[in-house]
Amino acid sequence: MKTYLETERLTLRHFTADDAGLLIELDSDPAVMRYLSGGSPTAPELIRERDLPSILSGYERWGGDLGVFAAHEKDGGAFIGWFILRPEPEGPLDEVELGYRLRQAAWGRGYATEGSQALLDKAFTELGVRMVWATTMSVNRGSRHVMEKLGMTLADTVSTPPDMEMIEGAEFGGVRYEIAKERWKRQ
Repeated sequence: MKTYLETERLTLRHFTADDAGLLIELDSDPAVMRYLSGGSPTAPELIRERDLPSILSGYERWGGDLGVFAAHEKDGGAFIGWFILRPEPEGPLDEVELGYRLRQAAWGRGYATEGSQALLDKAFTELGVRMVWATTMSVNRGSRHVMEKLGMTLADTVSTPPDMEMIEGAEFGGVRYEIAKERWKRQ
C-alpha cells in the first residue's frame, strides 16, 4: 500500500475497499463515538455503503492529496484510526478541514498532535492551502487541547446540529478553530 505521509511514529495511507472492517471496529467503540453520536456505533452497512465509498471517491476528487487517511503505528503496524485533511464538499481547495478519530488504545500518546502537525505542514508547504480549520464539541477538552497545541485559535462557536442534540454536552454547542498559513509560518 502506498504511503501518503510518515511521521516519527505513524504511517498515513489511503484507505482501500478492503478496509471496511477497520472503520467498523473504530466506530463501534462507544468511547470513540461519545462526542459524535452519544456513543452509538455507526451501522456497519452505512460504513460499507456510504462512508467508505465517500472516502475512496474523495481521493479521485482531490487527486489523492486530500481526504481521509488510515493511520498505523510504524512499530508493529497497528491501525490506530484516521486523519482527515479535506475541503468542504463545494468549498475552496485552499481552505481545508483537519480532523482525526483514534482508537482508545492510541489516546494520550501524542498521536493526534503528531499526525495533525504533519498534515498541517504538508498542507501549507506542498498543497497550496491558505487556511486550516477544525471543529469539535465545546466540552471535548481533549480535541480542543490538540488544536491549541497545533497553534490553532478559537475562531467561532457553532450550534449543535439537530441530530446531535441527545449527546452529552450538546447544549454547549461546538467550537471552530483555525490557523492561517501566515500564522503557521511564524510558529
